[in-house]
Amino acid sequence: MRAHRSRLITIATLLLLVTGLAAGLTALLRTPGGTAVDARGPAPKGAEQIDLSREVADYTSRFGPDRGYLPPGRSDREDIATAIGLLLDGHRKQAEERLSQRDFTVRTVFDRPSGHRYAEVADRTDSAVTPRGWGRVYLDLDHRPSWSVQVPHPGFDLGTEQLGVRVLRGSPGGILVIAGAHRKAGVGNSADVAHRLDTVFHAICAELARRGMPGIQVHGFAASAVPGYDVVASTGAGSAGRQDGRELADALRGHGFRVCRAWARSCPLEGRTNVQGRVADADHVPFLHVEFSPEVRAGGRPAERAAAAIAEITRRWAGKAVTH
Repeated sequence: MRAHRSRLITIATLLLLVTGLAAGLTALLRTPGGTAVDARGPAPKGAEQIDLSREVADYTSRFGPDRGYLPPGRSDREDIATAIGLLLDGHRKQAEERLSQRDFTVRTVFDRPSGHRYAEVADRTDSAVTPRGWGRVYLDLDHRPSWSVQVPHPGFDLGTEQLGVRVLRGSPGGILVIAGAHRKAGVGNSADVAHRLDTVFHAICAELARRGMPGIQVHGFAASAVPGYDVVASTGAGSAGRQDGRELADALRGHGFRVCRAWARSCPLEGRTNVQGRVADADHVPFLHVEFSPEVRAGGRPAERAAAAIAEITRRWAGKAVTH
């Protein structure tokens, strides 16, 4: 009888241990890069806990045509781009001082869903009655930054900002550059950052290209604009990213998308006049200009599959940076 009770106690103890272990495992989130994160644990010291997708959604939800954009001066553009370079070089204090002079802030955020830390560079006027619309940047603090995903038309190419977040989360070493206003916000095309050299967005992307960092720029097209295709893949004005473009197109096709390859045939929306692509070409840096259909940009499984395809390229970019 005593031995029977002893066996029962032993079994009960084992069950409690297994239950506790299962609960602990359930609390772990698996990030796209494979890092286990305790969802119940606190954010790392000095980092503010956020959900990056919600943060970006809140930011871009305020965008609208005919409001919220003030063209920056040359010194504004140069100082902000220089400060981003200082951050990349590890000189955060100097970067913060220079950015503060241009009314920008830097904070460390911890993206709970991915378990990654990012430096957020933001315009203090974002929440003002009359925002300048100069944009926002997120830099990976857990890995050496080595590539960028660029979102030039948030609020206009609907869903591209969230696709940008998915791409950033999908590979280490990323930098997310988001334009700060609706494409139609400024006078004429002054807020159309993909076709203007005099924007903060362009100055930052040019600084990244100068440092040899490849970039992918995400756009969106109306369903009727490219019948028969889900994606238009292009290398913009240059050819340095041609092999990357081929591999991306293959990856997208492997995930079930119909891809128009601009280097192989005539496609609409090839991005030949995109100014970030032209600067990248001048620096012989790979640049991919990718247009997505409304269905892909709407979120859910199509967006997940698109981000997974892009990750096949960005992870390789990150790997090259580690080996150099």
